[in-house]
Amino acid sequence: MQKSQNNKIMIDKINVRVYACCIKEQKVLALYEEYAGEMLLKFPGGGLEFGESIIDCLHREFEEELNLKITNLQHLYTQEDFLKSRFRENEQLLTIYYTADIVDETSLILRDCSIEKVEWIPLNQENPFTLPIDRIVFEKLRGM
Repeated sequence: MQKSQNNKIMIDKINVRVYACCIKEQKVLALYEEYAGEMLLKFPGGGLEFGESIIDCLHREFEEELNLKITNLQHLYTQEDFLKSRFRENEQLLTIYYTADIVDETSLILRDCSIEKVEWIPLNQENPFTLPIDRIVFEKLRGM
């Protein structure tokens, strides 16, 4: 972690995050996940690993976290503005969102101990998401 001359921490890392929004019956799948001591309501997905494609990342994250296979992936939104991580002060985030269908919802098993529960959030309710880009994406989903 580098510091500038005025002793402020400089951004020296980029974290690419990839998420999929699965919709059924005008509801979107969301996760209640504890991260860094904070409870978040977020979309399923996670961090891109070196040597991995964005689509492969989504498939891996759904398998690792939820034991689910997804299909029919369509790009929905890519964050264009600068976004500093709220959890790591030297890190810039880049978030990419897709829509996807779940192949077999009965296969759902919570495999990640930080995920407390999953919930289908109605698109017609007030925006419940915690993170700023998730909030933008929820509004986009509502307008579809």
